[in-house]
Order: sequence, then C-alpha cells, then structure tokens
Amino acid sequence: MSQVRVRFAPSPTGFLHIGGVRTALFNWLFARQQNGVFVLRIEDTDQSRSTDDSIQAILDGMRWVKLDWDEGPFRQTERMDLYREHAMRLFEQGHAYWCVCTSEELEARRKEAETKGGSPKYDGRCRNLGLTKPTGEAALRFRAPQDGQTVVDDLIKGPVVFDNQILDDVIILRSNGYPTYNFSVVVDDALMGITHVVRGDDHLTNTPRQIPIFQALGFPLPRFGHLPMILGPDKARLSKRHGATSIMAYKDMGYLPDALVNYLVRLGWSHGDQELFSRAELIEKFSWKNVQTSAAVFNPDKLLWLNAEYLKTSPPAEIAQALVPLLEQAGLKEEVRAVSTEWLAQLVVLVKERTKTLVEMVHWVTPYFGQAVVFDEEAAKKFLTSTQAPVLAKLLTRFEAFPAFSKQEWEESFKQLVEEEGIKMGQLAQPVRVALTGRTASPGLFEVMDVLGRDRTLFRLRQGSERASRS
Repeated sequence: MSQVRVRFAPSPTGFLHIGGVRTALFNWLFARQQNGVFVLRIEDTDQSRSTDDSIQAILDGMRWVKLDWDEGPFRQTERMDLYREHAMRLFEQGHAYWCVCTSEELEARRKEAETKGGSPKYDGRCRNLGLTKPTGEAALRFRAPQDGQTVVDDLIKGPVVFDNQILDDVIILRSNGYPTYNFSVVVDDALMGITHVVRGDDHLTNTPRQIPIFQALGFPLPRFGHLPMILGPDKARLSKRHGATSIMAYKDMGYLPDALVNYLVRLGWSHGDQELFSRAELIEKFSWKNVQTSAAVFNPDKLLWLNAEYLKTSPPAEIAQALVPLLEQAGLKEEVRAVSTEWLAQLVVLVKERTKTLVEMVHWVTPYFGQAVVFDEEAAKKFLTSTQAPVLAKLLTRFEAFPAFSKQEWEESFKQLVEEEGIKMGQLAQPVRVALTGRTASPGLFEVMDVLGRDRTLFRLRQGSERASRS
C-alpha cells in the first residue's frame, strides 16, 4: 500500500474556525498514526474574499493547537499555470468545451427552469457547438457524464450513490482564467498524491462532480470521507451567534490547546467511554470506523469542564508558561520578569483547583506579585478594623520571631494565638487573608504564606496591621 497522504485545505476568507480545526485534527491524527504525510494547502483562488491576514490567522491557529504539517503551506494562486495546463488538456481530449453564455443569460434560464419545476443546472446549449477559439468572454466547462451512477465509497458514511443525470457541466476555468474550486482541488489532490480526502460533509455533493474529473485526467481516485457538521446547542449549524467560532478566540479566553484538541476529537469520535486522551493515545486509538455519522453538538460547558481538568493535571511548569503572555497583557510584565519559572509553577499549584481557564487563573494569581498588596476596599473596611488591629499586631510579633517560614510552626503559633484570645479561627483568618491577598477568598492561608515567602508575608501583615490600626 502506498504511503498515506492527507491534506487540510482551508479557504482564507476569515478566521480558522472550530469545524475546520476538527477536520484538520482528524486528518493529522490519521497521518501520524499511519506514518503518513499531512499537507497544508491554502485554497485562495477566491480573489474577492481571500486575504493575507486570514492566511496568517490559519497558520497561527494551526500552530497554537500544535497540528504541525509536513508539506506546505501551498497556495493555489501560485499554481495557476498547472490548473490551466490541465484544463486545456481536458479540452483537447474532448472532456471540456467553451461556453459563451453570459452570467445574465444563465441566471435568467435558471429562474425560468425553477419556475417550470425543472432542474436549475446548466442546460448544455454550448456543449455541442464545437467552439475552439471563442471571441469575447468564455468559460471552460467540464463535459460531465449524463447517464449511469457515481458511487462514493465513503470512509465514514459508507457507499453513497449519485445519479449522473443530476450532474452539471461545471465550469472548470472561469472567463478571467481562474480555476473553480471543483477543478483546482482535483488537480491539487492528484498532483500532491493525496490518498485520502477527508472533509466536511457539506462537500459530499461536490464529490460526484470531482470523481469524473479525476477519471478524465487519468488520475487514481483517493478515498473520500465526509465528516458530519458541528451543531450549536440549539441544533442549528454552529455559527457566530453560538459564541466564538474562531480558534484563536479560545486562546484569548484562556483555554489550553490540548484541552481544545481533546474536546474537538470527541465531537464526533469516541473510544469507549474515555473522555481524557493524551496526544499519543489519540494517535494510537484513532480510527475512521469510530467517527459517528450524525452531527455533533457543541457544548461549551463540557469544554470548560475539560479545560479545568487539564489545568489541574498538566505539569505546572507548562501551565505557568502558557500563563505568562496573559499576565503580561494584564500589566504584570515587569513583575513576571522578576520571578523564576519555578515560583510561577508553585503559584499555579496554589490556585489550579479554583480555576477553569487561564484568564480566571490570572485573576487568582495577581495578588501574589509585587511586594505590597492592593486591598479590595470592601474587604479592608470589613476585616481590617481597629478591633482586629491588636491581634494582628500580636500575630506579626510571633511570626517575626521565627527566622524562616515553616508551615507547621507558623500554623501552630496561629492556632495558639486564636486559643489565647478566645476567638474563632475565622475571626483571625479573614483579616490575615485580606492583609496577605487584599481579598476575602484565597487558597489555604499557610500555602499562601509559603508562596509569598517569609519577608513578603511579614511585610503584608505589617501593612494590614497598620491599615487596621488607622481605621
């Protein structure tokens, strides 16, 4: 069997969206499992809508979710001569003909056919004119088979049969010399040696149009597979109204690329009841036979849950690295540069159980940077009062007596003071929490002290004690 070669071929008319990434992912997994080749091709022949910014967004998105390609990115606009050469070969062999019908004439005939209940496809009036050098504007049409059937042996859906009578004589070369989608993809897939064409099932009706072109050009047919679409929670096709569909929007919202990949692979594929997969497991276990044939429903809550699991279970150093750009965006660039990677990882461990996204994590870790703390005014007014000032001062004196931080010693000293003062634990814990973090909610107090270190803990307790004595 020849080496597996698959491709992902987005059109750069917008951002890389969720559905596109899932298509790329399934192709990538298959290529990696089969020791095959994953090709990235940019289908940019739609000059009115394709932009360089969109191409860059596709490349950025693919890199972020770590779907690395082996060949490409190829751009169709750099391959125009190839399409024209193969189009003219079809013409010379009698598989294509010149059509001089204007767009206005075609539209009028299409409307007339629909009014009479007929087929809106091209009526073939230029098919047998035998035009060789048409004057004025002319498009080149493929001479599609008119009888029999075209069978698509789909990797996912099984055999799908199309009656050739419904096939149109599709335009393969527009009057401006640009190839159409259905023609350029055939030439590209053939010349790039693509063995498996797996794409969204919105392309299923294009496949019977493309198969005869492969055959007319004498190219071997790839295997075709068509992935069911992704629906929003309301069962309508996933769109902007369901929230972010651009893959990079999820990066901005604080999702981890591995969590997103894990979620997307489970949108339409399963391996028993397993939910969490490493990349290595996905590559090992992936198969087309376990791709479901019905549409998948996008569930934002499930994605959020999965992301929280990844935040808890991923190596803290990795999470810390992903957190850095978001911390810098939050205005903490200098503070981040002043700390070690190890300390950042320790900070991640401190807050990871409380967060579901990196954006939430930024909120939770912000108080731990810098020497002084910024108080939430409501919290300070409630807990750093003159009533609490004496006991805070006593705690500070006791902690200052210890030459180094020891969780056990400091905790015992804390409990002893609570007992001596005849107060409840929370009556001291909350003022201390506000003094250390500026907030009323935090992880365990002594874990917080450990991350802050002895000197900053004492500095902030002193700051809190002074604030309390002034109120």
